[in-house]
Amino acid sequence: MSLPSIFVLARSVREPTSLLSLSVGEWDLLIRQGRNADLLGLIAAQCDATGVLDLVPAGPKMHLVSALNMALRQQIEVRREVQHIHRALVAAKVPLVLLKGAAYVVAGLPAGRGRLVSDVDILVPQDSLNEVESALMIHGWQSDGHSDYDQRYYRKWMHELPPMRHFKRGTSIDVHHAILPLTARLRPSSNKLLQAARPIGSNPEVKVLAPVDMVLHSATHLFHEGELQLGLRGLADLDRLLRDFGSSNGFWDCLVPRAVELELSRPLFYALRYARFLLSTPIPEAVLRSSAEAPGGRRNGLALAAMDALFLRALRPAHVTCSDRWTPLARSTLYLRGHWLRMPPLLLARHLGHQAFVALRPLPTE
Repeated sequence: MSLPSIFVLARSVREPTSLLSLSVGEWDLLIRQGRNADLLGLIAAQCDATGVLDLVPAGPKMHLVSALNMALRQQIEVRREVQHIHRALVAAKVPLVLLKGAAYVVAGLPAGRGRLVSDVDILVPQDSLNEVESALMIHGWQSDGHSDYDQRYYRKWMHELPPMRHFKRGTSIDVHHAILPLTARLRPSSNKLLQAARPIGSNPEVKVLAPVDMVLHSATHLFHEGELQLGLRGLADLDRLLRDFGSSNGFWDCLVPRAVELELSRPLFYALRYARFLLSTPIPEAVLRSSAEAPGGRRNGLALAAMDALFLRALRPAHVTCSDRWTPLARSTLYLRGHWLRMPPLLLARHLGHQAFVALRPLPTE
């Protein structure tokens, strides 16, 4: 499938120097698509790091600098919020393990440069959930705005508590005890992830996942959950992580075996396939072959062709210039696929029925 509609955006993520040859029309397309995909800050950070930013025309440069400044402000807030969360968890005697964007930013990874982070995701042992929730509530976080059904849905079946918001600062935290729901078909061991987590900085109680686990979590979040509104940003995260960690000795040798151990071979297969296809991520051929041959990894024949047709549409930014007549169907299909992978059939039917009832219920009148 050709992808002319996102060629400029994907190329700018891969090669910041390519921006210097853009026409006025291409700059307009890049700014609109990049803002929609939450990628302007990343592009600006890469331009700044490579000396390209000073060579960008004044109009586009204003947008890039604004996006970079917004990302920098958010990241300052994230680092401050992590300090507050750590102080709260000290009382619960639970180490703080950061996930996703907060982990990239606080660990100083290339994947965090220019990245927007709207909330802080953490991973804690399931048997510590009550202590963690109590400690956070004592320090001002609240779980509110959720119906009784939502509370039960999160606490009984999902891999996280209902999202919590600080009553004063307005900041959000997602407390995970697993990286996939308890009802999902795949069951990666949270204990193995926590045991391999690594401290960052001088504080041994603030940690991030091990490099291979960080890649696998990013791949799983993108290719299992079915929420792809920011799919290209998720793929850019994977690209940055793979380029960064790929230069370390032993990373590529451990990646596929760890995916097999954690039952995450298929999300990894899709992550490597589409990162290479869309962003030209440098992945050793031996790793691609090993990923395709791993148990539960590659889909074959028509099934793989169908997944390509779906993902190569849904991973594009949710922008009119990136869509064709089949894009809404692709997004809807992958959304339903995510629910299918997340829940057994009877529970899924019950959940979707409840959601449909809520959507159709008339709003209360005063």
